Parts: sequence; structure tokens; C-alpha cells
Amino acid sequence: MDIDAWLWWLIGAAVLGIGLVITAMPELGMLAVGAVAAALVSGIFGGGAVAQVAVFAVVSTALIAVVRPIANRHRGRPQLATGVDALKGKHAVVLERVDGSGGRIKLAGEVWSARALDADRAYEVGQEVDVVDIEGATAIIM
Repeated sequence: MDIDAWLWWLIGAAVLGIGLVITAMPELGMLAVGAVAAALVSGIFGGGAVAQVAVFAVVSTALIAVVRPIANRHRGRPQLATGVDALKGKHAVVLERVDGSGGRIKLAGEVWSARALDADRAYEVGQEVDVVDIEGATAIIM
């Protein structure tokens, strides 16, 4: 029993499609589309083995190069920071001198205890500072 090349490409596309469903790897779907394109070259246009492999490689590579970055941009939606994570990177105003041992700042409308990230550095009243971290109820500033 001799099976035409286009049918082998379709079988390959089906196997890749099943792999896509099982693993949820979108790249397998793009390879499956490349296999379908190679099947069309073989079945409809009568292209030889070199043309089939070339079409498979070009279509698959183009899809991965173009579609994958677009999909990754849409997949990786940034999550909103909440709680103390939302306070990191915010600006604050020094209410009581802040140094390596402590002090007070006004952060997001609330009074917070704070200490300097650099223990040798001191921040004076009225100075604007940046919150780099929150440890418990203490803001670490610089």
C-alpha cells in the first residue's frame, strides 16, 4: 500500500494537533499549519519533497516568529499590585528624621515607621523619599 506524500503531511498535522491539545503548546499548532501547507504543495501543486519540506519550514518558522511574540504579549498581562506590594516604589515625605535606626514618613496618606536602606544615610523632615521595600510595618526608604 503506497500512501501519497500529502496524506503523510496531513497525518503529521493531525498528530501535531493532538499534541497541541494534550500539551497546550501553541508552537505545535503552528507546526501543524506548516504541515497542512506542505500537504497542499504536495497534493494540489504536485511539488516535490524539497518543495514540501521548504514550505513546511518557511510557514512554520514564519508563524512562530510572528504569532508567538504577539501571543506572549497578550498572555502576560501584568497583575495589579495590592497591599504593601502597591506601596513599593511610591514617593513619601519624611515627617520625623529617618536614619538606619528609624523615623516616620507619610506614605499614601498614612503615617508609617521607616528606616533608611543605607544605615549611614539620614533623611530630614520634609524631604521626599522613595519606598524600596516594606518589612512588616516599616517602610525601607532611599
